[in-house]
Amino acid sequence: MRFLTAGESHGKGLIAVIEDMPAGLELTADYINNMLAERQKGYGRGQRMSIEKDEVEILSGVRNGKTIGSPISLYIKNRDWENWKDIMKVKAGVSTPGIKLPRPGHADLCGILKYGFNDIRNVIERASARETAIRVAVGACAKRLLEEFQIDVLGFVVELGAIKTNIKKMDFLKIKYAISKSKLRCPDKNSEIKMIKKIDLAKKKGDTLGGIFEIRAINVPLGLGTYSQWDERLNAKLSYALMSIPAVKGVEIGLGFDYAKNFGSAVHDKIFYKNSRGYYRLTNNAGGIEGGISNGEEIILKAVMKPIATLRKPLSSVNIDTKKKSIAHIERSDVTAVASASVVGEAVVAWTLAQAMNKKFGGDNIREMKENYKHFLRNIAK
Repeated sequence: MRFLTAGESHGKGLIAVIEDMPAGLELTADYINNMLAERQKGYGRGQRMSIEKDEVEILSGVRNGKTIGSPISLYIKNRDWENWKDIMKVKAGVSTPGIKLPRPGHADLCGILKYGFNDIRNVIERASARETAIRVAVGACAKRLLEEFQIDVLGFVVELGAIKTNIKKMDFLKIKYAISKSKLRCPDKNSEIKMIKKIDLAKKKGDTLGGIFEIRAINVPLGLGTYSQWDERLNAKLSYALMSIPAVKGVEIGLGFDYAKNFGSAVHDKIFYKNSRGYYRLTNNAGGIEGGISNGEEIILKAVMKPIATLRKPLSSVNIDTKKKSIAHIERSDVTAVASASVVGEAVVAWTLAQAMNKKFGGDNIREMKENYKHFLRNIAK
């Protein structure tokens, strides 16, 4: 399984093409749209979210509500395109004034130097986090596949603006319920109240906030990924997927960087066995992955998102034409988007797990894939 995306932030729309999705999988636009709606929520989002209402159109690969084995093509229309027709026109003509003031922390300066542009708009349009909308649509297709195997993936906020949550006594289902009632996909109500106040303060100051989101996946079978090649390790693939999200600067798996604070005897998950249960562990510091392979425990990942690079009170920069000191360009943006990033994280993790499931148990149709999966479970049960 693989996919490609295309489209600019203020172009006509965003497109994705998915290859090798098994045939016979029930898939509807409404299912995908539910996840797209989650991405657009979150206290601290900007004006763009009030303009767009992301809805997907399935252009191919699905017939009578089920996948048919051919490439699935998805399209999300940009409603704001109507206001950007002249700026984003495809045909040659009179050009609009270009953007000359790169934003610190963004792809602006690196992008124009790499591609030889004299207008930062060319960089902004594709480097924008707007591209993640179509990746969430792709991730929703992956989640639909994982549901056939009772695998569920959940993304939520655990820290924002240095305010941390307390979720030690909350399991997957409790967290899922709590974030459904939250403005920030935060399962800790007391922490959420403090986060909202911090967001209001940042908005008043013309500043932005980052944070940490967590992704959990339950019922993931043992055996996804491998240690045999570096690029096939499941932990590597999951880290790669999360690091591909704009503004993400670090990833942890399980105990993560806290491994460095303890002796090995205190952090490695002891292995036990019962005839009625098979192999099991009482702890999950490994985050569900050992040696690049899923071990049957809950997969737990964290990613840190830096504060958004567009500030209402911009930082110092340099005009790329005159080379004179100036202030950075201001582009319409959010105060914070950690909640939205958690949905994107959920999507890319779901895709990576679905890809691994397809490689391990793959068939041309969902029935065949399920039979392969059941056969594997019977074998390891012995």
